[in-house]
Amino acid sequence: MRVRSRAVVAAGVAVAVVALLGIWFVVRQLGPHLTLPLASRTCTVQADGRVVLGADQMANAATIAAIGMQRGMPEQAVVVALATAYQESHLKNIGHGDRDSVGLFQQRPSQGWGTAEQIQDPRYAAARFYAALKKVKGWQGMRVTEAAQRVQRSAYPEAYQKWADESQVLTRALLGDATGAVACTVGPTPTMRGAAAAAALTRGLTLDWGLPEAAADPTGLAVPASDARNGWRYAHWLVSHAGDHGVKRVRFGDLEWTARQGTWAKARGDDRAGTGQVLAEVFADV
Repeated sequence: MRVRSRAVVAAGVAVAVVALLGIWFVVRQLGPHLTLPLASRTCTVQADGRVVLGADQMANAATIAAIGMQRGMPEQAVVVALATAYQESHLKNIGHGDRDSVGLFQQRPSQGWGTAEQIQDPRYAAARFYAALKKVKGWQGMRVTEAAQRVQRSAYPEAYQKWADESQVLTRALLGDATGAVACTVGPTPTMRGAAAAAALTRGLTLDWGLPEAAADPTGLAVPASDARNGWRYAHWLVSHAGDHGVKRVRFGDLEWTARQGTWAKARGDDRAGTGQVLAEVFADV
Protein backbone atom coordinates (compact mmCIF):
# COMPACT_ATOMS: atom_id res chain seq x y z
CA MET A 1 0.00 0.00 0.00
CA ARG A 2 2.85 2.32 0.92
CA VAL A 3 4.62 1.52 -2.34
CA ARG A 4 1.51 2.38 -4.36
CA SER A 5 1.11 5.70 -2.49
CA ARG A 6 4.68 6.61 -3.25
CA ALA A 7 4.17 5.73 -6.87
CA VAL A 8 1.06 7.95 -7.05
CA VAL A 9 2.91 10.86 -5.43
CA ALA A 10 5.85 10.40 -7.79
CA ALA A 11 3.53 10.37 -10.78
CA GLY A 12 1.84 13.55 -9.57
CA VAL A 13 5.15 15.31 -9.14
CA ALA A 14 6.20 14.21 -12.62
CA VAL A 15 2.99 15.62 -14.14
CA ALA A 16 3.46 18.92 -12.30
CA VAL A 17 7.06 19.20 -13.50
CA VAL A 18 6.02 18.52 -17.10
CA ALA A 19 3.26 21.13 -16.84
CA LEU A 20 5.66 23.76 -15.46
CA LEU A 21 8.18 22.98 -18.17
CA GLY A 22 5.42 23.36 -20.76
CA ILE A 23 4.43 26.77 -19.39
CA TRP A 24 8.08 27.86 -19.31
CA PHE A 25 8.53 26.77 -22.92
CA VAL A 26 5.42 28.63 -24.13
CA VAL A 27 6.41 31.84 -22.31
CA ARG A 28 9.98 31.60 -23.64
CA GLN A 29 8.81 31.09 -27.21
CA LEU A 30 6.01 33.66 -27.30
CA GLY A 31 7.59 36.23 -24.98
CA PRO A 32 6.05 39.66 -25.51
CA HIS A 33 3.49 38.23 -27.95
CA LEU A 34 1.76 36.37 -25.13
CA THR A 35 -1.31 38.36 -24.10
CA LEU A 36 -3.20 37.64 -20.91
CA PRO A 37 -7.01 38.03 -21.20
CA LEU A 38 -7.14 39.96 -17.93
CA ALA A 39 -4.91 42.68 -19.34
CA SER A 40 -7.13 43.40 -22.34
CA ARG A 41 -9.57 45.67 -20.52
CA THR A 42 -7.57 47.87 -18.18
CA CYS A 43 -6.83 51.57 -17.82
CA THR A 44 -3.78 53.27 -16.31
CA VAL A 45 -3.97 56.84 -15.05
CA GLN A 46 -0.75 58.82 -14.51
CA ALA A 47 -1.12 62.26 -12.94
CA ASP A 48 1.32 62.89 -10.05
CA GLY A 49 0.56 59.32 -9.03
CA ARG A 50 -0.62 56.12 -10.67
CA VAL A 51 -3.99 54.33 -10.61
CA VAL A 52 -5.01 51.17 -12.47
CA LEU A 53 -8.69 50.44 -13.08
CA GLY A 54 -10.83 48.09 -15.12
CA ALA A 55 -12.54 49.56 -18.17
CA ASP A 56 -15.96 49.73 -16.49
CA GLN A 57 -14.49 51.40 -13.40
CA MET A 58 -12.72 53.96 -15.58
CA ALA A 59 -15.88 54.78 -17.51
CA ASN A 60 -17.80 55.27 -14.26
CA ALA A 61 -15.05 57.48 -12.82
CA ALA A 62 -15.07 59.64 -15.96
CA THR A 63 -18.84 60.09 -15.75
CA ILE A 64 -18.71 60.98 -12.03
CA ALA A 65 -16.08 63.65 -12.74
CA ALA A 66 -17.97 65.09 -15.71
CA ILE A 67 -21.25 65.33 -13.83
CA GLY A 68 -19.49 67.23 -11.07
CA MET A 69 -18.22 69.80 -13.56
CA GLN A 70 -21.58 70.04 -15.30
CA ARG A 71 -23.17 70.88 -11.94
CA GLY A 72 -20.58 73.59 -11.26
CA MET A 73 -18.96 71.79 -8.32
CA PRO A 74 -15.33 72.52 -7.37
CA GLU A 75 -12.62 69.95 -8.04
CA GLN A 76 -12.55 68.86 -4.40
CA ALA A 77 -16.15 67.71 -4.75
CA VAL A 78 -15.04 65.32 -7.49
CA VAL A 79 -12.32 63.95 -5.19
CA VAL A 80 -14.92 63.34 -2.47
CA ALA A 81 -17.37 61.73 -4.92
CA LEU A 82 -14.74 59.41 -6.39
CA ALA A 83 -13.47 58.39 -2.94
CA THR A 84 -17.03 57.62 -1.91
CA ALA A 85 -17.74 55.48 -4.98
CA TYR A 86 -14.36 53.77 -4.52
CA GLN A 87 -15.30 52.72 -1.01
CA GLU A 88 -18.96 51.91 -1.61
CA SER A 89 -18.72 49.92 -4.85
CA HIS A 90 -15.09 50.07 -6.00
CA LEU A 91 -16.41 52.21 -8.87
CA LYS A 92 -18.67 49.42 -10.14
CA ASN A 93 -22.36 49.99 -10.85
CA ILE A 94 -23.55 47.01 -8.83
CA GLY A 95 -27.17 45.90 -8.41
CA HIS A 96 -26.91 44.77 -4.81
CA GLY A 97 -25.56 45.80 -1.43
CA ASP A 98 -26.41 46.14 2.24
CA ARG A 99 -30.18 45.91 2.58
CA ASP A 100 -31.61 47.78 -0.44
CA SER A 101 -28.41 49.65 -1.39
CA VAL A 102 -27.51 49.67 -5.09
CA GLY A 103 -25.28 51.45 -7.56
CA LEU A 104 -21.98 53.31 -7.49
CA PHE A 105 -22.68 55.10 -4.21
CA GLN A 106 -24.78 52.33 -2.65
CA GLN A 107 -27.71 54.68 -2.30
CA ARG A 108 -30.93 53.28 -0.83
CA PRO A 109 -34.40 53.71 -2.34
CA SER A 110 -35.88 53.37 1.15
CA GLN A 111 -33.96 56.50 2.23
CA GLY A 112 -35.29 58.67 -0.57
CA TRP A 113 -32.40 58.51 -3.03
CA GLY A 114 -34.70 57.45 -5.87
CA THR A 115 -35.89 54.20 -7.35
CA ALA A 116 -33.46 51.32 -7.74
CA GLU A 117 -33.58 51.86 -11.50
CA GLN A 118 -32.75 55.54 -11.17
CA ILE A 119 -29.91 54.93 -8.73
CA GLN A 120 -28.31 52.46 -11.12
CA ASP A 121 -27.99 55.22 -13.70
CA PRO A 122 -24.45 56.54 -12.96
CA ARG A 123 -25.38 60.06 -14.04
CA TYR A 124 -28.42 60.19 -11.78
CA ALA A 125 -26.51 58.67 -8.84
CA ALA A 126 -23.61 61.10 -9.21
CA ALA A 127 -25.94 64.12 -9.51
CA ARG A 128 -27.80 63.08 -6.34
CA PHE A 129 -24.51 62.68 -4.47
CA TYR A 130 -23.30 66.14 -5.48
CA ALA A 131 -26.66 67.69 -4.56
CA ALA A 132 -26.43 66.16 -1.08
CA LEU A 133 -22.78 67.19 -0.66
CA LYS A 134 -23.60 70.77 -1.62
CA LYS A 135 -26.00 70.94 1.33
CA VAL A 136 -23.28 70.01 3.84
CA LYS A 137 -22.17 73.25 5.48
CA GLY A 138 -18.41 73.75 5.31
CA TRP A 139 -17.67 70.50 3.45
CA GLN A 140 -14.87 72.19 1.48
CA GLY A 141 -12.80 72.53 4.65
CA MET A 142 -13.30 68.94 5.77
CA ARG A 143 -11.14 65.90 5.16
CA VAL A 144 -12.35 63.75 2.30
CA THR A 145 -13.71 61.09 4.65
CA GLU A 146 -15.57 63.63 6.81
CA ALA A 147 -17.30 65.23 3.83
CA ALA A 148 -18.23 61.82 2.39
CA GLN A 149 -19.54 60.62 5.75
CA ARG A 150 -21.85 63.62 6.09
CA VAL A 151 -23.58 62.41 2.93
CA GLN A 152 -23.34 58.64 3.33
CA ARG A 153 -23.82 58.08 7.08
CA SER A 154 -21.69 54.96 6.92
CA ALA A 155 -20.99 52.56 9.78
CA TYR A 156 -17.29 52.99 8.84
CA PRO A 157 -16.81 56.78 8.76
CA GLU A 158 -13.02 56.69 8.28
CA ALA A 159 -13.11 54.23 5.36
CA TYR A 160 -13.34 56.89 2.63
CA GLN A 161 -10.00 58.48 3.47
CA LYS A 162 -7.98 55.50 2.23
CA TRP A 163 -9.12 56.31 -1.32
CA ALA A 164 -8.27 60.01 -1.18
CA ASP A 165 -4.90 59.72 -2.97
CA GLU A 166 -6.28 57.58 -5.81
CA SER A 167 -9.24 59.94 -6.18
CA GLN A 168 -6.96 62.97 -6.43
CA VAL A 169 -4.97 61.28 -9.21
CA LEU A 170 -8.17 60.50 -11.11
CA THR A 171 -9.53 64.01 -10.60
CA ARG A 172 -6.38 65.67 -11.94
CA ALA A 173 -6.50 63.51 -15.05
CA LEU A 174 -10.23 63.59 -15.71
CA LEU A 175 -10.52 67.35 -15.21
CA GLY A 176 -7.75 68.07 -17.69
CA ASP A 177 -4.93 69.02 -15.33
CA ALA A 178 -2.62 66.42 -16.91
CA THR A 179 -1.67 65.63 -20.52
CA GLY A 180 -2.18 62.17 -22.02
CA ALA A 181 -2.88 60.84 -18.54
CA VAL A 182 -5.59 58.22 -19.19
CA ALA A 183 -4.51 55.22 -21.26
CA CYS A 184 -6.81 52.22 -21.76
CA THR A 185 -6.47 48.91 -23.53
CA VAL A 186 -9.85 47.84 -24.84
CA GLY A 187 -9.49 44.40 -26.39
CA PRO A 188 -9.75 43.26 -30.01
CA THR A 189 -13.55 43.20 -30.40
CA PRO A 190 -15.37 46.55 -30.10
CA THR A 191 -18.82 46.59 -28.53
CA MET A 192 -20.04 49.21 -31.04
CA ARG A 193 -19.08 50.27 -34.52
CA GLY A 194 -19.70 52.97 -37.08
CA ALA A 195 -22.68 55.31 -36.83
CA ALA A 196 -24.03 53.62 -33.69
CA ALA A 197 -20.72 54.15 -31.87
CA ALA A 198 -20.42 57.80 -32.99
CA ALA A 199 -24.03 58.50 -31.96
CA ALA A 200 -23.52 56.90 -28.53
CA LEU A 201 -20.36 58.95 -27.94
CA THR A 202 -22.13 62.17 -28.93
CA ARG A 203 -25.03 61.39 -26.61
CA GLY A 204 -22.67 60.49 -23.75
CA LEU A 205 -20.72 63.73 -24.08
CA THR A 206 -23.95 65.70 -24.10
CA LEU A 207 -25.34 63.95 -21.01
CA ASP A 208 -22.09 63.89 -19.01
CA TRP A 209 -20.62 67.29 -19.88
CA GLY A 210 -23.72 69.19 -20.98
CA LEU A 211 -22.12 69.87 -24.36
CA PRO A 212 -24.10 70.60 -27.51
CA GLU A 213 -24.10 67.65 -29.86
CA ALA A 214 -20.70 67.26 -31.50
CA ALA A 215 -20.25 67.03 -35.26
CA ALA A 216 -20.42 63.29 -35.92
CA ASP A 217 -20.44 60.93 -38.89
CA PRO A 218 -20.12 57.13 -39.18
CA THR A 219 -16.33 57.37 -38.77
CA GLY A 220 -16.26 59.42 -35.58
CA LEU A 221 -16.74 62.92 -34.22
CA ALA A 222 -15.06 66.25 -33.51
CA VAL A 223 -15.48 67.91 -30.12
CA PRO A 224 -14.73 71.67 -29.91
CA ALA A 225 -12.24 72.54 -27.16
CA SER A 226 -11.95 76.15 -26.01
CA ASP A 227 -8.57 75.52 -24.38
CA ALA A 228 -6.08 72.76 -23.60
CA ARG A 229 -7.65 71.93 -20.26
CA ASN A 230 -11.08 71.35 -21.75
CA GLY A 231 -9.50 69.45 -24.59
CA TRP A 232 -7.86 66.99 -22.23
CA ARG A 233 -11.08 66.64 -20.25
CA TYR A 234 -12.90 65.46 -23.35
CA ALA A 235 -9.96 63.43 -24.68
CA HIS A 236 -9.62 61.54 -21.39
CA TRP A 237 -13.38 61.02 -21.22
CA LEU A 238 -13.35 59.52 -24.72
CA VAL A 239 -10.51 57.14 -23.85
CA SER A 240 -12.22 56.23 -20.57
CA HIS A 241 -15.34 55.24 -22.52
CA ALA A 242 -13.47 53.61 -25.40
CA GLY A 243 -14.22 50.07 -24.26
CA ASP A 244 -17.99 50.47 -24.19
CA HIS A 245 -18.29 52.84 -27.18
CA GLY A 246 -16.05 51.37 -29.87
CA VAL A 247 -13.43 54.14 -29.90
CA LYS A 248 -10.47 53.33 -32.14
CA ARG A 249 -8.42 56.52 -31.91
CA VAL A 250 -8.47 59.85 -30.03
CA ARG A 251 -6.38 62.85 -31.08
CA PHE A 252 -5.72 66.16 -29.36
CA GLY A 253 -2.88 68.58 -29.94
CA ASP A 254 0.10 66.64 -31.22
CA LEU A 255 -0.77 63.44 -29.35
CA GLU A 256 -2.95 60.48 -30.18
CA TRP A 257 -4.25 57.41 -28.34
CA THR A 258 -5.05 54.25 -30.28
CA ALA A 259 -6.94 51.14 -29.23
CA ARG A 260 -4.25 49.05 -30.89
CA GLN A 261 -1.44 50.42 -28.71
CA GLY A 262 -3.49 51.47 -25.69
CA THR A 263 -1.15 54.42 -25.06
CA TRP A 264 -0.62 58.06 -26.03
CA ALA A 265 2.12 58.89 -28.52
CA LYS A 266 3.13 61.68 -30.88
CA ALA A 267 0.78 61.96 -33.85
CA ARG A 268 2.38 61.93 -37.27
CA GLY A 269 2.21 64.87 -39.67
CA ASP A 270 -1.33 65.59 -40.81
CA ASP A 271 -2.78 63.40 -38.04
CA ARG A 272 -2.28 66.18 -35.53
CA ALA A 273 -5.60 67.57 -34.31
CA GLY A 274 -4.42 70.94 -33.07
CA THR A 275 -5.76 72.51 -29.86
CA GLY A 276 -9.15 73.70 -31.06
CA GLN A 277 -10.85 70.32 -31.16
CA VAL A 278 -10.63 66.73 -30.00
CA LEU A 279 -11.02 64.14 -32.72
CA ALA A 280 -12.36 60.66 -32.07
CA GLU A 281 -12.40 57.82 -34.61
CA VAL A 282 -14.60 54.76 -34.08
CA PHE A 283 -14.24 51.24 -35.43
CA ALA A 284 -15.79 50.95 -38.88
CA ASP A 285 -18.81 48.80 -39.61
CA VAL A 286 -17.93 45.39 -40.97
